[in-house]
Amino acid sequence: MASVRRLVALVLAVVAIGCGGGGSDAGEQPAVVERFAPDTTMGAIQRKGEIVIGVKFDAPLFGFRDPAGGEVQGFDVDVGRAVAQSLGVRPRFVEAVSDDRIPFIQDGTVDLVLSTMTITPQRAESIGFTDPYFVARGRILVPEGSAITGIDALAGETVCTALGSTYELTLAEEAPEADLRLVDRNSECLPLLRDGTVDAIVTDDVILTGFIIQDGSLRLVGDDLTTEPYGAGLAAGDEAFATFLDGVLDRFKADGRWTDAYQRWLGRFTNETREPPTQSLEDTLAGVG
Repeated sequence: MASVRRLVALVLAVVAIGCGGGGSDAGEQPAVVERFAPDTTMGAIQRKGEIVIGVKFDAPLFGFRDPAGGEVQGFDVDVGRAVAQSLGVRPRFVEAVSDDRIPFIQDGTVDLVLSTMTITPQRAESIGFTDPYFVARGRILVPEGSAITGIDALAGETVCTALGSTYELTLAEEAPEADLRLVDRNSECLPLLRDGTVDAIVTDDVILTGFIIQDGSLRLVGDDLTTEPYGAGLAAGDEAFATFLDGVLDRFKADGRWTDAYQRWLGRFTNETREPPTQSLEDTLAGVG
């Protein structure tokens, strides 16, 4: 599939034109913007002058709405701005909670989803994905003093996670005796944990880190539960758009913008150093790596 995408990219790039513009959180405007054939997704977006991108509005560090100014910010938003810049259009960010991500792609509500979405074979039967642009890890969050130390201790406990997330299946398989509380947004789990309605939250470590920043009395426990490679979601079968997006992501990773975004949104809080993922979509779906 990767070789097909490269071939399609060569066919689709028709001409480059100069484009001005200032910088943004995602980096400087590219010196040139490719013009794409009108019957491609890229060409249609360029005609509109806007790309509609589904992101989280309540996932601190990856996609969240600033309550003061109303601006949407985060790592996924930076990636979305990079895609918009490469097309020479403005980005419009709309909220895509976990359970809405695939329907929004299928019904055309959005052109693209960048919403902490894990690449899975099941999801790839319904939508298309890019190569991974970030790899998160599944973890458990509990209050200080909790007796929960790992997934084996979740039996009989009330555990909160988002509807439509990969953790519905993970918890059903790995902690079948846990009492699962499903919510539309991961952020809805936080007040439930604080007031004792639930005993733990299970989701991606980067989302849970955002909760710890908000409430220092919370802590991560146990080993990593899962590996969660995030991909940008797009319409199934749109190989030309997938090829274009993979190229944008490759440049975002290679020219330092990925590292800058990681440090700005995560590294300064976690004190961890990470490298951009290099795995292909094909290897990810095959479980290689």
